[in-house]
Amino acid sequence: MSESRATPDRITVVPVTESRTPERRSSTLAGRLARLGFTDAARAEWLLRDAERGAGPPPGTDLLDALGGTADPDLALDGLLRLYAAADEQGEGTELRAALAAEPGTRDRLTAVLGVSAALGDHLARHPGHWRVLRESWAPPAAGPRDELLAAVGADPADAEPVARADDALVALRVAYRRRLLALAGRDLIGAADVAAVAAELADLAAAALEAGLAVARASVPEYGTCRLAVIGMGKCGARELNYVSDVDVVFVAEARDEHDEDAALRTATRLASAMMRACSASTEEGALWEVDAALRPEGKAGPLVRTLASHRAYYERWAKTWEFQALLKARPVAGDAELGARYLDMITPVVWRAAEGESFVEDVQAMRHRVETELNRRTAEAERQLKLGPGGLRDVEFSVQLLQLVHGRADEALRARATLDALAALSQGGYVGRDDAAALASAYRFLRRVEHLVQLHRLRRTHLVPDDADGLRRLGRALGLRTDPVGEFTALWRRHAREVRRIHEKLFYRPLLRAVARLPGEEARLTPEAARTRLEALGYADPAGALRHIEALTAGVSRRAAIQRTLLPVMLGWFADAPDPDAGLLGFRQVSDALGTTPWYLRLLRDEVTVAERMAWVLGSSRYATDLLLRAPEAVALLGGDEDDLRPRPGPALSAEALAAARRHAEGGRPAEEAVGVVRGLRRRELFRVAVADLLGLVDVRTVGDALTGIATATIEAALHTAVHKIELESRGPLPTRLAIVAMGRFGGHELGYGSDADVMFVHEPLPGADEAAAGRAAHAVAEELRRLLALPAPDPPLVIDPNLRPEGRQGPLVRTLASYAAYYARWSEPWEAQALLRADPMIGDPELRERFRALIDPVRWPEGGISDDAVRQIRRLKARMESERLPRGVERRLHTKLGPGGLADVEWVAQLLQLQHAHEVPGLRTTRTLDALDAAVEARLLDAGDAEVLAESWCLATRIRGALMLVRGRASDLLPTDHHKERSAVTRVLGYPGTGDLLEDYRRCTRRARAVVDRVFYGAD
Repeated sequence: MSESRATPDRITVVPVTESRTPERRSSTLAGRLARLGFTDAARAEWLLRDAERGAGPPPGTDLLDALGGTADPDLALDGLLRLYAAADEQGEGTELRAALAAEPGTRDRLTAVLGVSAALGDHLARHPGHWRVLRESWAPPAAGPRDELLAAVGADPADAEPVARADDALVALRVAYRRRLLALAGRDLIGAADVAAVAAELADLAAAALEAGLAVARASVPEYGTCRLAVIGMGKCGARELNYVSDVDVVFVAEARDEHDEDAALRTATRLASAMMRACSASTEEGALWEVDAALRPEGKAGPLVRTLASHRAYYERWAKTWEFQALLKARPVAGDAELGARYLDMITPVVWRAAEGESFVEDVQAMRHRVETELNRRTAEAERQLKLGPGGLRDVEFSVQLLQLVHGRADEALRARATLDALAALSQGGYVGRDDAAALASAYRFLRRVEHLVQLHRLRRTHLVPDDADGLRRLGRALGLRTDPVGEFTALWRRHAREVRRIHEKLFYRPLLRAVARLPGEEARLTPEAARTRLEALGYADPAGALRHIEALTAGVSRRAAIQRTLLPVMLGWFADAPDPDAGLLGFRQVSDALGTTPWYLRLLRDEVTVAERMAWVLGSSRYATDLLLRAPEAVALLGGDEDDLRPRPGPALSAEALAAARRHAEGGRPAEEAVGVVRGLRRRELFRVAVADLLGLVDVRTVGDALTGIATATIEAALHTAVHKIELESRGPLPTRLAIVAMGRFGGHELGYGSDADVMFVHEPLPGADEAAAGRAAHAVAEELRRLLALPAPDPPLVIDPNLRPEGRQGPLVRTLASYAAYYARWSEPWEAQALLRADPMIGDPELRERFRALIDPVRWPEGGISDDAVRQIRRLKARMESERLPRGVERRLHTKLGPGGLADVEWVAQLLQLQHAHEVPGLRTTRTLDALDAAVEARLLDAGDAEVLAESWCLATRIRGALMLVRGRASDLLPTDHHKERSAVTRVLGYPGTGDLLEDYRRCTRRARAVVDRVFYGAD
């Protein structure tokens, strides 16, 4: 008996002891083969035993290990044994076995090829001598594939003479082509060449085959010398990113040579082109190379196969469709007349880079991609396995890159690369695609192309489908180095890449900024100084020179930041011009950009989310107030990226909870009170910006703005109060000896605050049981003063002035009173106007029980049983009349004063308040601090005509909107509708949505005139 024992170079036969049976010997080898990855270990063992009995020794240990490390060990063993047999027949077996035993590199290349490609295994069985191109020492001829393939078909690379025997030449071409393909696959499959290098070499090999095919074609076209013919590679061949098996897309251009007739020359060129296509695609005993596809030519298959340069130019300038320009991105002369090919490229390049300026260019490309996906989705099973056309496939990467190239490449020549990975790298370098997105796309693209190559290598067939059988998936996974669970790991990796590609594709390919950039004329997209100055003047910038300085500052240099700005600004200049003040918008944009510096998310957000950039342009070009807020907290730009719901004001309770939590954290952490309130004021700044943006974008109405601003003020004061109490308690080393509440008054209490409103308040306290009243009063006063101090500290946000002057006795009275003191005052001294002021009192902050007790105290005062007396009504009317005559600033147009002018805010509010004083005791709906709610309740109680209430509400809302717009536009409060400052008045008009300043003025005068008539009748009792 004997057994098989492994040695470094072969398996030899040695004696076995009595205890080693044949069955044991067999199971040992089969077990080893199974562990190496053979799926049919018994069959593999039988083949090895058969080889042992045959002409030569079977594989040695190292070679057996190499076979086990391949994608498909069973396939590799079959191919190796067939190669041995063929090599032995030709007397080359000994050399082959010796090389595999002594040359690890040769062994790795050969087994890797045999374990992936059954087709190349067949080729080696037919041409066993070709194994030598897989040797470590083998190097391709220095002349390159063109000369090698021309020599193979019997053509002299130095001239254009036709080959003598076309049939033999076609076979020789295929043999030489596959020999070269085998050498490339060997390097590819062991990782000695990356995907991009492999694809480029495949494209060069295809170009060489086309050149050789053209030499073969000349044998069948004797008059070939009358014409010049250039072959233009398109698609992956043109881009030097070809697959192992793919149609080779070409376009033919020809012209007559010397004085020959052009029509006759074109006919000859057409015959020559047709013969060249057949030379590559015809079936022979060595099979075919691939189809040569000329369908990308003008008019497609319906158009002539060959055209002159002039005919090409005429077609592309007049008739070409969007997709044809996209195809031309990759055009490259690959064979035939090099000089003519170069002229074709010179002619077509400017046309390609003007294509994106066509009407609906971006939309056309997007629609074409959508049609392809829709068609593919009809074949559901295939769609799920598609590497090329399916969701998250190669086309998603390629279309995204090509669309970005065509739109931005007009202005940036660095983007004019043919190959996808090169173009993607340029787009990332130029800031058109985020680094992370570009890296993810490049990684996925390499993976998908690698898988595509592996799928095609198996049978050398044109396919883009992932196998649907376990063996095929296992082979792919193992070829990619996955060993633990090749099928599961491969599937998970593939799906992860596909999901990431799809996500990024949808972000980039449907990026709205592309449409805006594409609509810009080429010169404007380049943003040269001359083009920028011309465009700034045309767009209506008041100071083009100043604007140009901002542009130059933003775009200067070679940084990524400057590159992204060069992409954004051509579009944003137009958006700034659509705003009321383009110059201020551009200045604000520069200031915000400078403030955020190299913050990574900022420019990425503007580039990728066009809504953010467009909103930002409108906000900065409309509002000094919002711009100042943004400059003080530039990170608030991120708010512009939300949907409309994110921009709408947040509920007051949520703000209060956040502000109090921040104040408590600082207090418990022992931080200074100033720092705690600084954090709260930062929150206020952010929320003011949110409200201002929502207002400027028309997402909120007057009531919502007033409520939101009141909620922000409440949250701020509440947190500041908590901080002040904590500080006073620390200083006094004990808890506060009193309970404290803050009563909102005026517009604050009415939940009608404006952007520039003070917070009118009253402070009330009540000593705790057993506490010294004087000490409690001092403590309450200290808290109130500390609160005012903290909120008055200099800070980068609009001030929140705490105004306590509506308290009893005004400035002469104590800042803080006890509940009992308020009760005594209102019982003895209260005037009608003070009861009227209490109509808007809302105890909103501080101790909940004290707030309710204060409310119970003032309700009988402001809503007196039986209403107010006639004398009190007369006092209120006299006070209103005196206010109209005395409080209006001198020299102003009183009809344009939104607060005190006729039909303005005060008129409407005093009507509502008089009705409340008279009837709230019997009409619960009137017991509200809000003006519009009081008018609604008066209508419901039949105390006010519905038409009159509508007139009053319309005037009040318009006046409130105008005051808000004035603050937003100017950045400072005003009650006067502007008349003489054209830019300011125009800006207010635009912010309010009016087409012209005259329309706003006319509308305001109409509203206030009608409102004043109601006031005279309802408030003053005029007939």
